[in-house]
Amino acid sequence: MSGGTSANVAPQRCTRSQFHRSAVGGDPVDFQGAPRPRGSPANAALEGVRLPPMAPAPLRFCFDYLSPYAYLAWTRMPALAARHGRVVEPVPVLLAGVLNATGNIGPAEVPAKRGYVFKHTFRIAHELGVPFGPPPTHPFVPLLPLRVTAAVDDLEARSRLVSALYAEVWGGGKGAETPEQVAVAIQAAGLDAPALLAAAQRQDIKDRLRRNTEEAIAAGAFGVPTVFADGELFFGVDSLGHLERFLRGEDPLAAVDLARWKDLPATASRR
Repeated sequence: MSGGTSANVAPQRCTRSQFHRSAVGGDPVDFQGAPRPRGSPANAALEGVRLPPMAPAPLRFCFDYLSPYAYLAWTRMPALAARHGRVVEPVPVLLAGVLNATGNIGPAEVPAKRGYVFKHTFRIAHELGVPFGPPPTHPFVPLLPLRVTAAVDDLEARSRLVSALYAEVWGGGKGAETPEQVAVAIQAAGLDAPALLAAAQRQDIKDRLRRNTEEAIAAGAFGVPTVFADGELFFGVDSLGHLERFLRGEDPLAAVDLARWKDLPATASRR
């Protein structure tokens, strides 16, 4: 997200396919995508050089600090990604916006489910061996920690901040709703608390969080945690095993006619 262009000159970039052609020994390609003769001066220095393959796409982890399930999934994501040569891109989204757009409601909004969710997530945390405790209030307004997270461009720094904020929300900390609470997590992540708290009030950062949410919805998200991997969606902490099999190339759905399931007619509806 850094860098810039001067005086109305748009940057020119190779597309992935154009880069790949050069990398595998095809015709050299200029930045507009036009093949150049192999002997041209512009490419003489690259003759015989094979560029390294492009890194695999990051795993986009869509989350909201409201969700204990997203916290539990986050504790597993960095190691899971590393096992498959991937990096995690934590993407803050507003769960309320996702639920509103999909006609869904959160587990805490169902009285019979609210108590069960705490039991369920506590058991999962025990199984995973991670600290777990409820925040001071729940549901709470997560906009400030989400916007602060959206303001951090560097993925490694953003990941540290996500871990620090989750520690305050679900790891037995004091919560992350007020500026004072959020500042504690920012400092624990080694980042500039006053600068990030100020950035969270800027319109471009508010718009970034809104855009994250809209893009997740457009890609098929209906809740959190949602992981997007190579165009496939995985929802919930219990889907991480399926994600691993997918990344290993062992997804059983590869042999299933999904169109048949998608187009099954309905003979009943609930009013």
